[in-house]
Amino acid sequence: MTSAGTPPVDLIAALCRRFPLLVERLGKRQRKRAAFVARDEYDVQDLMHGVLQLHFDGVRPEEWTPSYAGNSSRVDFYLPRERVVVEAKMTRPGLGQKEIVNQLLIDVARYAQRQSVDTLVCLVYDPERRCENSATLENDIESSASRLRIRVVVCPRGF
Repeated sequence: MTSAGTPPVDLIAALCRRFPLLVERLGKRQRKRAAFVARDEYDVQDLMHGVLQLHFDGVRPEEWTPSYAGNSSRVDFYLPRERVVVEAKMTRPGLGQKEIVNQLLIDVARYAQRQSVDTLVCLVYDPERRCENSATLENDIESSASRLRIRVVVCPRGF
């Protein structure tokens, strides 16, 4: 199930772009309830899982990927009907733009081997704006693809 007329990848990218609004809203709860704070990548993945389930049927978390350079890992979210993988990352001390780029390039190479995936969407949640040039990060990773279509969303966008 997707919003009428919106291609799934465009919808996922729009949801990623608006992700900071969700985090901000959950941080300001009513009636003095404890705020939900996205402290790490696992919090981001939990929120993104919920958001994807609102819009898509059959969201599969934690799928194994084929081995790449002797290592295998887990996909954050796999949408089999849409043939899309969604990866959610969060910057932190020691994981800035350079490290994110390196991780994403490995992800691109890994998912290019998976014949059941046509598109990789990468959410990079950057609340402290550690990515100094988010537009360049998005463009460089998106243009690194072989057979995969890649969408990268860094949010909120840095300067």
